[in-house]
Amino acid sequence: MSARPTPTAQGSSAPVRTAVVIGGGISGLATAALLAHDGCRVELVEAREQLGGRAGSWEQDGFRFDTGPSWYLMPEVFDHFFRLLGTSAAEQLDLAGLDPGYRVFFEDHQEPVDVHASVAKNATAFEAIEPGAGRALDQYLDSAQHTYEMALEHFLYSSFTRRRELLTAPLIARAPQLLQLLLEPLERFVGRRFQDPRLRQILGYPAVFLGSSPDRTPSMYHLMSAMDLTGGVLYPQGGFARLIEVIARLAEREGVHLRTGTRATRILTTPQPGRRRPRAVGVEIQEADGTVHELPADVVVATADLHHVETTMLPPALQTYPQRWWERATSGPGAVLLMLGVEGPLPQLAHHSLFFTRDWGENFGAIRQGRVPSPASLYVCRPSATDPSVAPSGQENLFVLVPMPAEPGLGHGGVDGTGSAEVEAIADEALAQIAAWAGIPDLAERVVVRRTVGPEEFATDLRTWKGGMLGPAHTLRQSAFLRAGNTSRKVDSLLYAGSSTIPGIGLPMCLISAELVAKRLRGDHSASPLPEPASESARPAQSGAEA
Repeated sequence: MSARPTPTAQGSSAPVRTAVVIGGGISGLATAALLAHDGCRVELVEAREQLGGRAGSWEQDGFRFDTGPSWYLMPEVFDHFFRLLGTSAAEQLDLAGLDPGYRVFFEDHQEPVDVHASVAKNATAFEAIEPGAGRALDQYLDSAQHTYEMALEHFLYSSFTRRRELLTAPLIARAPQLLQLLLEPLERFVGRRFQDPRLRQILGYPAVFLGSSPDRTPSMYHLMSAMDLTGGVLYPQGGFARLIEVIARLAEREGVHLRTGTRATRILTTPQPGRRRPRAVGVEIQEADGTVHELPADVVVATADLHHVETTMLPPALQTYPQRWWERATSGPGAVLLMLGVEGPLPQLAHHSLFFTRDWGENFGAIRQGRVPSPASLYVCRPSATDPSVAPSGQENLFVLVPMPAEPGLGHGGVDGTGSAEVEAIADEALAQIAAWAGIPDLAERVVVRRTVGPEEFATDLRTWKGGMLGPAHTLRQSAFLRAGNTSRKVDSLLYAGSSTIPGIGLPMCLISAELVAKRLRGDHSASPLPEPASESARPAQSGAEA
């Protein structure tokens, strides 16, 4: 077995023997697993009874719904994470490739467009819509792939602790191109290459994954098309709740103590002789029965929503990101979620389906201005197209996401129409829109299970900033080294991970954020992923069918 560096706390040369991780979402579980693998004794505290955070699940009448992330992109990031723990994605997950990767419905057109797992098929589809677009797509995807590789090599795995990492010869040589990619919005970048509004929407939509809109997202993020238009859309059988189960089990295998129903209420600090900043020494927690006590630690890693952590768990003098910082920041959108159990088949919908309105400017503008868009561009996931375990035989599972203003005042959801009036009205309109655009006129009559979730739940249950569903948007001011950092500037031995911090939004980014914490504690300031064990063979692990 290869030796692993002993982690040390930020601002100290003393080894880290104990750590407390706040938050049981994917970033918290991944951070805990990596730190325990490096020899720390780790306790993870999660306020809810269920692990997963945004990647939660809900079951009723034989239907099982993922309540958050549903796209498995950047498989190499997952593969690398699992190899760091001496296993592999192939051992832990049963991954199915999706073809089509997704289907797109347009307000002005009867026929949807399928995005396939084949670049050639996608180029043919683009060419059929706009002459010359097939060749333009090949060039676009070539640029996306090069940009993605540059991001992996220089940005995504960096905490930007040493700015000379940004002054390497390859980056200097590409500086003019990189500057343009940062300053030019994705919408304009795409518009210079494609004329048909449908193609522009397909290539601009990845901005929504980043909590933003194509007119405000740097064109550097066209790199995301190197994933979904080149055969990179996968699905873990059992859903994303299965992914959470796997990472939680690996964390426990490494010795992590997982405590659910345990709310972190305060980060404990102590002065350090001869140093200006205090040091984190543990976390005050409240058990489900109301009991309050303290968990001491050499290092604290907060992976819960950064706004909640900073403004409620630290006194104002020790907040790196106080309320005034958030008043200048830009939130990603909120959402109304709709989970539907449906009788009978729904072949009109792919595993992933997108519904795009004609006027995107109005759609995104309404959300930014706090108005409910009508109609709204929306997303539908039909996991029962791929996974028979998520619905009873002969029935379908639908998860609908309707982007909305990040405004808890829109209200809460409920089961069988018991949510707030505005949330239920938004859900009803979305259901009617799917039925009309996809040609399923009896969709509403076939619903046998229904649950809605509104921005209020994101704010109260997940403690998200403004009730947003994703985190701070990936605008220019909130991307790469301009995004909130992963260490406190006011408290030593306090680190951060998750979608609020670098590198950003999405499951792969959350895994990378966990690795950035491990790199910090190892004293690794490089922009490269941690080296994978060369001689450490994979430990025995349950197969996907047995676990």
